[in-house]
Amino acid sequence: MKVLVPVKRVIDYNVKVRVKADGSGVDLANVKMSMNPFDEIAVEQAIRLKEAGQADEVVAVSVGVKQNQETLRTALAMGADRAILIVAAEDVHNDIEPLAVAKLLKAVVDEEQPGLVLCGKQAIDNDMNATGQMLSALMGWSQATFASELQIEGDSAVVTREVDGGLQTIKVNMPTVVTVDLRLNEPRYASLPNIMKAKKKPLDEKTAADYGVDTTPRLSVVKTAEPEERKAGIKVSSIDELITKLKDEAGVL
Repeated sequence: MKVLVPVKRVIDYNVKVRVKADGSGVDLANVKMSMNPFDEIAVEQAIRLKEAGQADEVVAVSVGVKQNQETLRTALAMGADRAILIVAAEDVHNDIEPLAVAKLLKAVVDEEQPGLVLCGKQAIDNDMNATGQMLSALMGWSQATFASELQIEGDSAVVTREVDGGLQTIKVNMPTVVTVDLRLNEPRYASLPNIMKAKKKPLDEKTAADYGVDTTPRLSVVKTAEPEERKAGIKVSSIDELITKLKDEAGVL
């Protein structure tokens, strides 16, 4: 079985995001970029499936700018076998919308014929949480989202999902699209020897035009602004004072 893992290049989660002075978007100048944390978990799970003998090949794919090569090399250093880069934008500030990404991934799936597509449940930059579901709909495949456990049983995948009410375990027919949550695993660090080996692993470069997909944005950002600063809290000396403030000042009682 072949496993396809889409990965996205985002601002590193340790970096404090800053908005441009003119409010036109997020400032990406000299900002550290890395693989989306949810996608890292997906790559790790695909590699574990291969190590367990349940997968034959792990293919990482990324859609965006040429700089996404760095993200794909990280996936290769972790243990992916090869990578595909689809250049769909020239400017790093242009984020490809989920539907366009899903259409491009569908074209890759049609070519590669994987038995499983493992995606991060969402990207930490736009929090869309839509690409995996859209890909499933376009392919006509089953889907399992927010996976915290994954087991392959013959032609089915047993997935434990994190839902509002707790945990839900479902069985879906393969091929399938699974989007992963934080508690599925802890991604490994790429060792220096594997980082060196990753430079020699195949990385194919395509364009959106090669697949006949229009990536023109359907949405336009009107304004980007910092969230309002929270007011400082206060200390109260008694329960009665707390109730009075909640009732008279906060208006929540």
